[in-house]
Amino acid sequence: MRSARNVLRFSLAAAVMAASGLLVAAPAASQSTGSSEVPTSGARFEQWCTPADPALRELSGLAVADGRMYGIGDSGTDDTLAVLGGDCSAISTLPVPVDPYDVEDMGVGPDGRLWLSDIGDNDRVRSTVALISLDPGSGDGNLHRLTYPDGAHDAETLLIQRDGVPLIVTKEILVANGIYRPVGGSGLDSLEVPGPTPLERVGEVRLGPTSTPGGPVPVGGSTLVTGGAVSADGTVAALRTYTDVYLYSAPDGDLVRAITATTPVRVELPNQPQGEAIAFTSDGDLIAGSEAAGGPLPPLRILRDATELVRGEGQSRDPVTLSTEVTGSDERAPEQATSGDRSAAGPTSVLIGGAVVAGLASYALVRRRSRAAGHGGKPDSAAD
Repeated sequence: MRSARNVLRFSLAAAVMAASGLLVAAPAASQSTGSSEVPTSGARFEQWCTPADPALRELSGLAVADGRMYGIGDSGTDDTLAVLGGDCSAISTLPVPVDPYDVEDMGVGPDGRLWLSDIGDNDRVRSTVALISLDPGSGDGNLHRLTYPDGAHDAETLLIQRDGVPLIVTKEILVANGIYRPVGGSGLDSLEVPGPTPLERVGEVRLGPTSTPGGPVPVGGSTLVTGGAVSADGTVAALRTYTDVYLYSAPDGDLVRAITATTPVRVELPNQPQGEAIAFTSDGDLIAGSEAAGGPLPPLRILRDATELVRGEGQSRDPVTLSTEVTGSDERAPEQATSGDRSAAGPTSVLIGGAVVAGLASYALVRRRSRAAGHGGKPDSAAD
C-alpha cells in the first residue's frame, strides 16, 4: 500500500479543494461544470473486450504499433509487456529490457519503437525519471534518465509528437498539470544513455472538474491527468482523466500548441474503477482501459472514429493556458462562483461533505503497491 503520509496528503488536498470552493455539489451527469471545451453530440465509448491476463490488473499503459496492441501494468507488474489479440487475449509477452521503477504510460516513436514512461513518483522523491526504449521485434532497449527543472513530480502521461519529441504531462493536485520536454525540443534519438537529459517546462493544462462519475476520487479525479495518446499521423492528441477524454486537433503536429492554445473536444468515459490507459488504433479509434482496483478485470472500451471528432475543429484561445474559466455570468468557474457569492457553490455543508467523501475515497487512489524494500538489482535499473 502507499504510505500513510501519501494518504494524508491526498485527503488534505481534497479538504483544501472543498474549502476553496473547487469541490462543489456536482450538477447532472450530462452537464459540464465549466471547462472550456467543444461539446460532443452522441459520441460514446463502447465495450470492446476484456483482458484475462492477471498481469494487467494494474493496467496503466496501452499502445498500438504495427497492428499490434501492447499493454503494461504499473509498479510491481511492469517488468513485462503483454501483446494483446483482437479479443484482448494475451498472445505473448515481452520482457522490459531494464528494471523499471514505476511505468505509467507507453507511446510509439516515429520508427515504431515502443517507449515506456517510467515516470511514476507518488511520493515525489525521485531525483530522476526515465523513458525506456523497446524494439518490439528484437526486444532490445535502453534506459534514458530525465530530470525536471523544478523538483520532483508525479506523472502518468507520455505523448510523442510526430517529430519524435516526447512530452510528459504531470499529475498535479490543486495546481496546473505541467507539460515538459527535453531541453531545446530534442527528439527521442537525442536522449542520452543512460543520461540524465534535462527537461524544460513548456506549458501547462487544467482539465475539469466535471460531474462524470468514475475513478477513486469523486469530482477531484476529473482534474487529474492519468494518461495520453497520439494518433498514428500525429495530428490528434488525447489526454484522459479518471472520468473523461479530451481530444485536441494538431494539424501541424505541434501538440504543445494544441493543448495550450486550442479548445478540446471532451467525451465522457464509462464509469471505470481507476482508468489510466489510452491508445489510438491505426484507424483513428481510441481504446481506453482501467486498473481492476481490487475487483474483476474491467473491459477495454473503444471510441469509434475518435480522430474525426476533432479534425479541423481546433479553436484558438487566449490566454494560451487551458483553464476552467469561461465567459458569462451563468457559467463561472467554481473558484469564481465562490468569490463574493457563496450560494453559487452550494451550502457549506455540501462542501465539507465533499471533502470528507473525497478524502476517504483518496485511500483507493493511493492503494496501489509501491516497490518492495530492496527493489531493483540490475546495474541499469531505472530505480533511483
